[in-house]
Amino acid sequence: MENIFDYIRWRGDLSMESAAFNELDSLVLARLSYAPFDEINLQATDTPITVKNAANLLLAVPDIQQQVLWKYDVDLLSAVSKNTRFCGMTLSNYVNLIDAKTQMQFSAVAVRVAEGLNYISFRGTDNTLIGWKEDFNMSFMSPVPAQEQAVEYLEHIAPLLHGDIILGGHSKGGNLAVYAAAFCRKEIQDRLISVYNFDGPGFDEKVLKTGQYRSIRDRAVTFVPQSSIVGMLLEHEETYTIVKSAQKSGFMQHDIYSWEVERDHFLYLDQVTNSSRFIDQTLKKWVADMDAVQRETLIDTMYDVVAQTNANTFNDMEANWFDTVKSILSSTINLDDNTRKLITQAISLLIKSARESIKDEYGRT
Repeated sequence: MENIFDYIRWRGDLSMESAAFNELDSLVLARLSYAPFDEINLQATDTPITVKNAANLLLAVPDIQQQVLWKYDVDLLSAVSKNTRFCGMTLSNYVNLIDAKTQMQFSAVAVRVAEGLNYISFRGTDNTLIGWKEDFNMSFMSPVPAQEQAVEYLEHIAPLLHGDIILGGHSKGGNLAVYAAAFCRKEIQDRLISVYNFDGPGFDEKVLKTGQYRSIRDRAVTFVPQSSIVGMLLEHEETYTIVKSAQKSGFMQHDIYSWEVERDHFLYLDQVTNSSRFIDQTLKKWVADMDAVQRETLIDTMYDVVAQTNANTFNDMEANWFDTVKSILSSTINLDDNTRKLITQAISLLIKSARESIKDEYGRT
């Protein structure tokens, strides 16, 4: 099985002038935004830094393995620092914003790919509780603060860049890329040549019906693995392409390092699996059966329960798992009757939706 590391080795000696930018280049740059650039104070300077120098500085951080979200992110930094295709690209305008008050997690970085070509990479959900809460907020809120911030970031950065612009991101970052493309000013929109959404969620009907979204729809493409869960959430009207993942579990297929490639493109499949369709139908029916107030109350309650642990990240929760479990159990016991009733109703609706999806998918009860 060949993956993105094989592609980097194959194309490592070819510049962008020798071989045109493609979807696998976009995946590399989309994942690069997850790098913990705060560790090297990238946001503190307006001077662009090469990918090679930034990667080497990060690799020199003593606990870099603990700072990255996925362990293979370290291997990615090492790979892009050593080849002609990526090492000379420059990074600038990195931002990383966490706002507990507005429940926003947003991060992005601009990449100068080649003369006249720029890539803006939007980070997906990190391991902060705020980041995951904002993802869930998408089920009842549009836009969420990170989407608005993505538009603001693009409109601020675009005038500083020369030439064409490509947007991209993985997970929530892909959603932000499409949203920013749709709702930025027209003079910036005219400079966008493509928008990549790698297994990111779609949008509600309100967004899909806007003229702004429809104006960029043909320039946007979504890639999802065969048993996608995240990428099938909400609705997509842009083209989506199914890629083969070496992982079996739908959640594990969200890992881009498991996606299979053939030379300069993904290994494509004809359709998503039955399990992906089942989960997609189940979740959408579940959400549809609750009104916006119920969704908001349910999600806020779950977040408040977890927040009682005083953890900021999932790593914090794992490091103090015993205290975390005690705090969650205590918070659950103290829920008022109305809230407990709402959670019970939500679980019942989820079970009902699952049964209906089984009937629809497999023709049985």
